[in-house]
This record gives sequence, structure tokens and C-alpha cells, in this order.
Amino acid sequence: MSDFSEILASAIEALGLQKTRTALAALGIVIGITAVIALVSIGQSAKMAVENQIATLGSNLLTISPSLQSSAGVRSANAATTLTNEDGTAIQTSATINTISQVSPEVSRRGQVTTGSKNTNTQIVGATSTYPSVHNINLSTGTFISQNDVNSQTKVAVIGPQVVSDLFGTNTNVVGQTIRINRIAFRVVGVTASKGGTGFQNQDDMIYVPLTTAQKSLFGINYLTAISLEAKSKDQIVVAQDQVGYFLLARHKIANPAQADFTIISQNDVAGAASSVTTTLTTLLAGIAAISLLVGGIGIMNIMFVTVTERTREIGLRKALGAESKVIILQFLTEATVLTLVGGLIGMVVGVVLSYIVDYFMKLPFTISLSSVFLAIGVSAVIGIVFGWYPAQRASKLSPIEALRYE
Repeated sequence: MSDFSEILASAIEALGLQKTRTALAALGIVIGITAVIALVSIGQSAKMAVENQIATLGSNLLTISPSLQSSAGVRSANAATTLTNEDGTAIQTSATINTISQVSPEVSRRGQVTTGSKNTNTQIVGATSTYPSVHNINLSTGTFISQNDVNSQTKVAVIGPQVVSDLFGTNTNVVGQTIRINRIAFRVVGVTASKGGTGFQNQDDMIYVPLTTAQKSLFGINYLTAISLEAKSKDQIVVAQDQVGYFLLARHKIANPAQADFTIISQNDVAGAASSVTTTLTTLLAGIAAISLLVGGIGIMNIMFVTVTERTREIGLRKALGAESKVIILQFLTEATVLTLVGGLIGMVVGVVLSYIVDYFMKLPFTISLSSVFLAIGVSAVIGIVFGWYPAQRASKLSPIEALRYE
């Protein structure tokens, strides 16, 4: 143990004599470890953010979308009008479907919304009173659309917090205010609680109006763009998907399921597809980052070769005094391992800090994979051993006489 302590102390002293060279050699490992930890962490944070966003869409959610079947057998959702209000009612009242607790028939299109001099283009959703429970929508103020609103085709609207910001600025008391959707006046009766999110399907950037009002007054249609369903439990999602699918095939008089004029997508399908994409992306990024570790390892090997060359006379003197080859090997392996471990520890700290900064500015949930941290540190140690072995072995094979003569 004392011998190894001496070797370790000697290795640290030798590395300290060439601080600039040691720092540059360790830099490649620092960058590699930082890249691996940061990219894996950011990938996992993105995956968690997607999963959280999907979870906010609703619990045990199934979504039926209309589709058209072309002569070539390719489905298309363009101008598909195959779902009706009666389909939603039939699913809700069917005696053969016992796995569905809530049905939400919906119409969704983008529209121009104005109030005073302010205007925005946002998603307009024609909904019924079941929409909030199916899609996990909560209200920060006011009320949601009632069944009476749907029956009477009233012109009322529930708006998201992003719409409030776009149209009313900092004024949060918007219940009772009037907005115009496609030039038709609607009275605001409620504001939804913020869910967060960005992009085209930002749930904070939506306006909800009675389903019948959207169909008759806003869009002039008599069909649905979707029917959302809430299964009674997560375990019944697959069974519910089958029950509803066969029920609609029979209702639409379609014998061949391949010719179905609708598609049913479960929340599990969406989550699985998103998870697969983010996992593949994270793996790809980690693989790219691992290349920098390889480059860093090659840099360590080059530095060790230079070190062996510069210390040829020292090696010859030690061997002349009786030092065994394994001691020489252990000396240089220790130096290489210390170099990579120190670089790995610095890279770990920088990687965690960088991950936090990126997640903070991208508004992603911060998460660190402990397995990636331990793997990165372990890999750095292995790199020190693997890339330090050949220079160390070469040093151990030097002839004492030739080494002492070396200039």
C-alpha cells in the first residue's frame, strides 16, 4: 500500500511539473465527459417534458379522428367528414361499450380573434360540457360551457391564459368581456388555468365555444374533427380501443377494418412514439459526444508518449537501480489514470451545471441520469488505462544502458 502511495504521489508531482501540458491533455477528457453528461441529461429532460405535456392532454385518453380511404389504400385526414355528432352520442349510449366513462365530441379549427385594436390567430375548439374532465382542463376563473349552451347555440367563450395576454394584456378580469371570432361577437364566461406549453398545439392558446355554435355559426359544418374518449382505467385502454373501433365499423357499415374511415389513437400510442423518438435522439447525441472522449483518449496517449520520451534518462536510472518493469508500467499508468479521472470529475461538474443552465432557459424539467454520470467517470478511468498502457509498456521495455545514454 505504501509503495502505491509513493507511486501516486510521484505521479501527481510529475503531472504538476508540466501544468500547461497536463491541463491541455485533460481538456479533451473534460469536454468529452461534459458533452456526454449534458447531452444525455438534456435528452432525458426533453423526454420528461414531452411525457408531462402528453399527460396534461387527459387521463386514459383515446382520440378518434376521421379519415378518408383513397383508391390506393392510403388514408388521408384531408377534408374527412366521416365523424358526426350522432357517432359521439351512439358511443356514449351504447350498451356494448362498457369501458368508456366520458365522451367529448369536438370541432377544432384556427380562427381570427379580435377585441378593440388587439387581434390574434388561435385554435378555436367547439366543445361540450364533458371536455374539461376528458382533457384535464381546470378553470382559473368563471365557468366552462354548459349543456344548455350547446343546446341553445349560445355565443359564449372560454379562453386560455395566452389568449388573455394577447388580447387583454395584463388585465386579468376578462369574464364578461366581448371578443370577436371570425367577426362574430362572443361573451367571455371563463378562463382556463395555465398548463404551459408552446407551439401550434399550445393548450394555453385556445378558445372554447359551444360545439353547435362552432359548427353552425363559425365554420358552417355538420361533422366532427375528433371524438375524445376517457377510458375507465389505464388497463382498459386497449379493450376500449377495440370496442369503440368495432362499434364504429358496424355503425358505418364497413366490413373490412382496413377500409375504416376513422383512426383511433390512444394516449399510450402517442407517449410511446414520443418516447421512442426522444430516446433515439438522446442515444444519437450521446454517441456523437462519445467521439470527443475517444479524441481525448488519443490526446492522453500522445502526451504520455512525449512524457516517456522526455523522461527516458529517469526511466533508465530507475531501472539501473533495480526498478522492475511492472513498477515503471504502474507509474505511467497511474499518471494517465489520474489525468483522466481529474478531467472526468471536472467534466462531471461542468456537465451538470451546463445541463441545469440549458434546461432552465429551455424551460425543461431538470434531471440528471446517475447512470450516465457513473458511466462517464468509469469510462474516463478506462480511457486512462487503455490509452496509457502502450506508452507505459514502451517505457518499461527501455534498456537501462540505452536510456542513460539518451540525450
